[in-house]
Amino acid sequence: MREHEAEGRALSAAELFDGMGIEYERAFGRLPAQLEAVGWLTDRLGAGARVLDVGSGTGRPVADLLVGAGCDVTGIDVSRTMVELARAQVPGARFEQCGVHDFEAPEGSFDAVCAFFPLLVMSRAEVSAALRRMAGWLAPGGYLVTATVPADVDDVEIEWMGRRVRVSSFSAEEYVRQVREECGLDVLHHAVSVFQPDDEQAGPEEHVYCYARRAKELPGG
Repeated sequence: MREHEAEGRALSAAELFDGMGIEYERAFGRLPAQLEAVGWLTDRLGAGARVLDVGSGTGRPVADLLVGAGCDVTGIDVSRTMVELARAQVPGARFEQCGVHDFEAPEGSFDAVCAFFPLLVMSRAEVSAALRRMAGWLAPGGYLVTATVPADVDDVEIEWMGRRVRVSSFSAEEYVRQVREECGLDVLHHAVSVFQPDDEQAGPEEHVYCYARRAKELPGG
């Protein structure tokens, strides 16, 4: 990511991904660390496990792999274009045009929640709130598997893949701390990796992956 100073309006998350469509999958569809994370998760889920894919994009690879592993998958994304692509490409899952802050589900509705890079194009307060919401959707013993771009930035305008957006994030250490302390989850694994997207307009990105689990026995249970 790099700061951009040209005049003009930064895109919202919905506008950004409506404009990218299948281009995003071509650039980011084969992240080794993401494929490893999904494999780690499916190894721990039984057939019919209820999984929410936040920021489901085109449905590939995450929702597609989860369906292939026998999971009952719901995907949400703010982009209408992404939802349409996902419904066409992964008919075995359900997809809804909805943001993480608008999605409604009872506490404990899902055996796992995945969130690979949907939290960047929002404020820091919204990032923290989204993590807490996702943790609350986990059933006892459920898994939260997430990834983001670690950076100590708050509402900074950047150019990304030829497009202008405003982003916020936390350092890797602060991100993991929030999952553990603010969300109350057991962090089982976290690691930082570097990925070069398959796009000439995008430079290498640092990614932090975090695997966490809600306690099997909840306080007062």
